[in-house]
Amino acid sequence: MKSFDAIIGHKKIISHFEEAIKTGKVSHAYLLSGEDGSGKMMIAKAVAKALLCEHKDGCGECAACKQVDSLNHPDVIYITHEKYEIRVDDIRKGINETIDIKPYSGDYKIYIIDDADRMNAGAQNALLKTLEEPPAYAVILLLANNASALLPTILSRCVMLSLKPVADDKVKQYLMEHVQVPDYEADVCVAFAQGNIGKAVQL
Repeated sequence: MKSFDAIIGHKKIISHFEEAIKTGKVSHAYLLSGEDGSGKMMIAKAVAKALLCEHKDGCGECAACKQVDSLNHPDVIYITHEKYEIRVDDIRKGINETIDIKPYSGDYKIYIIDDADRMNAGAQNALLKTLEEPPAYAVILLLANNASALLPTILSRCVMLSLKPVADDKVKQYLMEHVQVPDYEADVCVAFAQGNIGKAVQL
């Protein structure tokens, strides 16, 4: 299964990435915003697979795709936080000090900043320097629940993509087919999840 085929809903966002990859017009920075469980990380990993795939389509079968799936690809770097916030050192060490090192095996070097809205002001300013002049092979994916917590200067340098709720029938179908939830239980989960597949699965 190709990387984008596994994503339920979010067709506009997927089309955007597919077109950018096909035409070679991939931006240096994307902001994926949406609530927890909406699929931000899943989309980010699918993008990483599509960009690094040996067959250029996120096949899911080649060594590069498998490395992304197992979180072992040397050209995919995850920036997370030990405490409540992402600090300036997390960005300096995680991105600024490594971004000039060319990719090891792929054409791109991909940074995924989870909970990007938890970057404090110092961290955001440190990231800004990199966003102003990134190397051609760098792609930075910021995942945020609350985009308004980011500086306007950061937002202006990102392609902003907002995740919308997934249609109830698609959520129900996913629960029944992939989580083996019976029909009546799926209906209850769908009602509470309000278009959020991650929340539906948790329920």
